[in-house]
Amino acid sequence: MATMLALVTAIFISLFLLVPLIEKYAPRTSPEQQQRISRWILPLVAVGIVVALIQHLLNG
Repeated sequence: MATMLALVTAIFISLFLLVPLIEKYAPRTSPEQQQRISRWILPLVAVGIVVALIQHLLNG
């Protein structure tokens, strides 16, 4: 239990530190790039759901 608590604490601390740094130094995307990326989001989510469903059904 102590190990799990230490891992969760480390994850939250690292996220607390990394997310602002990533937001500050990440390159800005143009609206055209955002549109191209957003076009792929829903199909990829659908594929992920189908794959998870197949894995669930095969593993019983």
